Amino acid sequence: MSDTAEQGGERAAERAGETSAEGVGETSAQGTGETSAQGTGETSAQVRRKRRTAAYRGARRVLSRPGFRATIRERLALLEDASRLYDVDESVDIYGDGIVEALEERVAGLLGKEAAAFFPTGTMAQQVALRCWAGRTGNPTVALHALSHPEVHERNALGTVGGLRPVRVTDEPRLPTADEVRDFEEPFGALMLELPLRDAGFVLPSWAELSEVVEAARERDAVVHFDGARLWECTPHFGRPLDEIAGLADSVYVSFYKSLNGISGAALAGPRTLVDEAKAWRHRYGGMVVHQFPAVLSALAGLEEELPRLPEYVAHARVVAAALREGFAAAGVPWLRVHPEEPHTHEFQVWLPYDPEVVEDAATRQAEETGTFLFANPWSRGGPGLAVTEVSVRAHGLQWTADDVRAAVQEFVTRLPDAAG
Repeated sequence: MSDTAEQGGERAAERAGETSAEGVGETSAQGTGETSAQGTGETSAQVRRKRRTAAYRGARRVLSRPGFRATIRERLALLEDASRLYDVDESVDIYGDGIVEALEERVAGLLGKEAAAFFPTGTMAQQVALRCWAGRTGNPTVALHALSHPEVHERNALGTVGGLRPVRVTDEPRLPTADEVRDFEEPFGALMLELPLRDAGFVLPSWAELSEVVEAARERDAVVHFDGARLWECTPHFGRPLDEIAGLADSVYVSFYKSLNGISGAALAGPRTLVDEAKAWRHRYGGMVVHQFPAVLSALAGLEEELPRLPEYVAHARVVAAALREGFAAAGVPWLRVHPEEPHTHEFQVWLPYDPEVVEDAATRQAEETGTFLFANPWSRGGPGLAVTEVSVRAHGLQWTADDVRAAVQEFVTRLPDAAG
């Protein structure tokens, strides 16, 4: 599910109070050919986004309130009690020392790696990691999925900026298989795997499948890098701790502002020699920010408060997904799909047989009229007369019972054209 804002890097649309890093933002399909709203100079997509944002902020009940949708006041409040996380009487960080180093050490420990480096963005972290691996392997070819973040959302940065050559192992809506990696028709120096694969529905392979894919890459003398922006919530699906999952890969990138609700930032973890080189490239890429303590403090807060709760979110997402299916079936909607049927993480897709503008309007009206925003993320076009959105279940979603979800579906369906007719 592509997004015009996402293609500028970290999937950002912060100016609208939302970012599709968590499955929100306007899709290119919605933004194409849109006419200006009368008297405003805005496209209808921009008007819908503003209306949706206002409805979200006014809603009493939502399944998720991610940090990137918060107000400035709410983000500042996150840091008000920072003394519980770190000695705030210590001098501020200067170009990556102090509190930044403390976060790097903690992340390396969590992921079972020798070292880690903090980066202002995950896009930068991954470009640097793959560039460093190309120098070590002598092969600039990176094998990845056609739906992976660099291919969909980074404006061909691997080739344009890093001099790398991405090749697509598969475009199927799942992770590559061991046979696809083993039988790929040309050599590659690195295999990049996005866990979970967000644009395919936040999907994951089984632990056995993942292990076999990694082994297939090793057989080809390739290194393995995990795009683990959302690796934090993969532990329930794999039934393994973070360090064991990360241990399959030579290097791992993780994000702090997605699942962990941080302000911004990412980390690259791996062998110390790789991380040392990555820090040199971080400087060259413009990532040596003089002060980073607000982002780092919020990352520490995420590790302390959100990370332990992610398994609970994943478990409840499965309750919500089942209730959505039951609610739509009871309401007589002719066709729908919750994908994956049992979510692999706390996020998943919902598909409905309507144009995206129709279902988005119904969802927004439900929020405006009832205070319940069942589908707070935008809808994009999945095909003719087919709309898809992403659902995320976090702390606020834990308050919803299965009955609550089914009742909200009934209310939502009454606002669809067929029901109104």
